[in-house]
Amino acid sequence: MEKEVGNGCSSLAYKLLFSCPFGLSQPQLSAVFDESYDRIPHSDSNLENSISQIWDQRVQKNGSLFNGKKFRYGGYSQKSGDGSKKESYVCLHLGLTDYRTFVGTNLNPSWEKFLVASEDDPTQCRHTSSPLGNGAIVETSDQKIVLLQRSNNVGEFPGHFVFPGGHPEPQEVGIETHEYCKCSKDSELVNKKVSQEMFESIIREVVEEIGVPATSLSDPLFIGISRRVLNVRPAIFFFIKCSLESKEIHQLYSKAQDGYESTQLYTVSMIEVEHMTSKMPGCHQGGFALYKLMVEALKKN
Repeated sequence: MEKEVGNGCSSLAYKLLFSCPFGLSQPQLSAVFDESYDRIPHSDSNLENSISQIWDQRVQKNGSLFNGKKFRYGGYSQKSGDGSKKESYVCLHLGLTDYRTFVGTNLNPSWEKFLVASEDDPTQCRHTSSPLGNGAIVETSDQKIVLLQRSNNVGEFPGHFVFPGGHPEPQEVGIETHEYCKCSKDSELVNKKVSQEMFESIIREVVEEIGVPATSLSDPLFIGISRRVLNVRPAIFFFIKCSLESKEIHQLYSKAQDGYESTQLYTVSMIEVEHMTSKMPGCHQGGFALYKLMVEALKKN
């Protein structure tokens, strides 16, 4: 299921790679972590060499840059029986990448040169780093949605509105290389841990970014995968209910936020979010589109 919205390579354009309006719980979302889903180097040596050049330039300007490992999005597979919630399963295909390669491919001024002409998303993006991001549509007990305004210190989309989120982290699973899971027994265990990290990481991000306790959050429901058209940036999105009211969340955020990644928190209605999407990165606009599909499906059910 793919749906593209927006104009050309506008930062607001997005593609819905997968939508699951009724949401999938943790047992229904699995992951396969394998080097076959790693990035394939481009045959153009000049383009490949530009990865190091761009990274070196960035490090010279900002010595605090850290080349951390990230999960690489390599597609998904789906299994469903009669279409009911209980018989729907999704498996994420994940490889390994790092922040340096992300900066040098997806964020490269010539990022489009890394793409392959194909209707198949993993094929089209096989030469890009495409680290898997995550985001959460957090709904408060008074039916508001939590949004953050990114600070002007961040490298991507300063000042824009986003949902809480970040990345699932390989180091949380103890992954540094593929050597960690070469034998089949290890591989099964690693895949299970990686699957858990998809859910644990989004709770972690929400707790860290808005300051609410984990005990106030429901179990996340996976609602789909969005990708912004600009530099083909993929992210998985979840729906989470928070047992706190907007007022309480604002109080917690004022004590928790460090002012680096975000400078302000908003709790707004669905209609108000609609008006704020013009200043949202494409992948987060896609996240909101996934949430709207969920709301519509629940109304019909």
